[in-house]
Amino acid sequence: MNTNSRATNPPPPIVLVHGAWAGAWAWQRVLAPLRAAGHAVFAVTLSGCGERRHGLRRDITLQTHIADVTGLVEAEELRDVVLVGHSYGGLVVTGAASALLGRDSGAVRQIVYVDAMVPLPGESWGSRHDDATRAARTAAARASGLNALPPPDPSGFGLSGADRDWLMRRQGPHPFNAYQEPLFFDADRVAAVPRTFIDCVSPAYPTIASIRQRVRQTPGFSVVEMATGHYPQIQDPVGFVQLLRSVFVR
Repeated sequence: MNTNSRATNPPPPIVLVHGAWAGAWAWQRVLAPLRAAGHAVFAVTLSGCGERRHGLRRDITLQTHIADVTGLVEAEELRDVVLVGHSYGGLVVTGAASALLGRDSGAVRQIVYVDAMVPLPGESWGSRHDDATRAARTAAARASGLNALPPPDPSGFGLSGADRDWLMRRQGPHPFNAYQEPLFFDADRVAAVPRTFIDCVSPAYPTIASIRQRVRQTPGFSVVEMATGHYPQIQDPVGFVQLLRSVFVR
């Protein structure tokens, strides 16, 4: 009976959404093991980021990035998908889930936030930051000449050595409109699907401290901890894949 159950319930498709300054490359170390476990895996590169950096424009917004994800899901004809958002990508998967579920109630199985922003309707990426952080990032984006936020030193994410160097080579500026733009979405629609937060605690990334508290106080959220810094898929890809698969709703 268990064998039949596995046969009729294949591993769900996974859509991976990177954070700021990154691209699909940020998931490079976990793609093969997830696919080996039977998942169809799609890593999105958001407009103006990663290998699409040549398309960086002043008018790229959070809604552009949400459309990147919904467009992939629709083009690949995916249903019952697990949306996984890292860091800034938490905003993107929230907006994408709301849009997809509004068109098809079976489109999204689960949302997994990897040390990510978990917004309330009307919040932006920057709205949870202190005044000093917002002011510094606004000044840096203006100075860039591209309305884009320059990447930080990855050591702030808890990375060192070869991992830090790898990110230093690959990071790029992030469209700044996406930092400022509030996200409006159907909170009830999003809350109707299981949501999990992977809290990376060693070291804990300070700008999402308030989100860590929020998810622990939100009914229906499950929270699991991982002993890495802000990039578990880079720092411990084997452990990350195991943990990610363990939280999937069957």
